[in-house]
Amino acid sequence: MTHAHITTWLLALILFFIAIGLQKAGRQRGLKIVQMILRLFYLLIIATGVMMLLDMTAISAMHWIKAILGIVVIAFFEMVLVFTVKGKSTGAAWILFVIAFVVVVYLGLTLPLGFYI
Repeated sequence: MTHAHITTWLLALILFFIAIGLQKAGRQRGLKIVQMILRLFYLLIIATGVMMLLDMTAISAMHWIKAILGIVVIAFFEMVLVFTVKGKSTGAAWILFVIAFVVVVYLGLTLPLGFYI
C-alpha cells in the first residue's frame, strides 16, 4: 500500500504543477479538467493513507501527526490553486505548503513504515 500512496502523491504533485501552468497559460478549460482529476487524487491519497494506518499494528502519535499534516498539505494544494485562479496573493500559501510538504515527506521517510513495505 505504501507504493500506491507514494504514487498517488507523486501524480498529484505533477498534476498540481500542470494545473498551475495551465492557469498561467490562460487555458481555463484544461485547468478545470486537471483540477477535477487532482481532486480525485486527493481522495485516493486519503484512502491509501487511511488503509496504511489501519494495516499497522501499533500506531504512534507521530503517525497521527503525519496523517493530519498530510491532510493540511492537501488543503494547501487546493488553496494555492484556488488563490491562483482568483488572482489573489499566493505567497503565504506557497510557503506553508512547502513547509508542510517537507515535514510530511520527512516523517514519511523516517517513521517505521518507510519506503520498504
